[in-house]
Amino acid sequence: MNIFVCIKQVPATSKVEVDERTGVLKRSGVSGKLNPYDLYALETALRLKEACGAKVTVGTMGPKQAEAVVREAYMMGADEGYVFSDRRLGGADVLATSYTLSQAIRSTGDYELILCGRQTTDGDTAQVGPAVAEHLGIPHAAWVSRLSLNSDGLDAEQRLQDTVETVHIPFPCLITVEKDIYMPRLPSLKTAREVKDRPVHILDLGVFPDTDENHYGLSGSATQVERIFPPEHDAARENW
Repeated sequence: MNIFVCIKQVPATSKVEVDERTGVLKRSGVSGKLNPYDLYALETALRLKEACGAKVTVGTMGPKQAEAVVREAYMMGADEGYVFSDRRLGGADVLATSYTLSQAIRSTGDYELILCGRQTTDGDTAQVGPAVAEHLGIPHAAWVSRLSLNSDGLDAEQRLQDTVETVHIPFPCLITVEKDIYMPRLPSLKTAREVKDRPVHILDLGVFPDTDENHYGLSGSATQVERIFPPEHDAARENW
């Protein structure tokens, strides 16, 4: 069984600058971390690996410095990792980001299961995972808090607003998971030593099945930011 986990490097601080012309976060020089919600997706993949001997591949779209979160995933138990890095991918909205990830996934192999965290802390849309599935033409389920494998797919328990729903989804499929599905493990020092020389594959748009750069980044985005700016802080402190 081959599993792909979508991960992302997000700013490790809430104090980030925004390019007011493009509406894009200025990530250069900002320390990053693995998106907390993706830890639950990765832990789910690793539990399935332990249960049925699956291979776990992780991938992230971002600058080359995003290699750090792939290496963190290695230390937790992932087998292979990719960074999809190309300036032409920058500034993408949900539509362009999900299309990029679908093309990236297609370029690296065939997967029975794709796992995503519910959302990212820098975007908070919770739309990218389901949109990736739509681009790939595969079934998906969101807000999954429990799942179990069977012969031809999996049963997923979704926590909806007013009800809990269990659905059967055949492979290949995509799942976005909630925080309460599993407690993520800590990176292992022993594993860190074993994987310190494991390569991280850096791929650009040229390896995608669709190489038309107009479908990616700002050019491929259906929405444009009219204006974005950081909030003004006018709090005053008085000493008594």
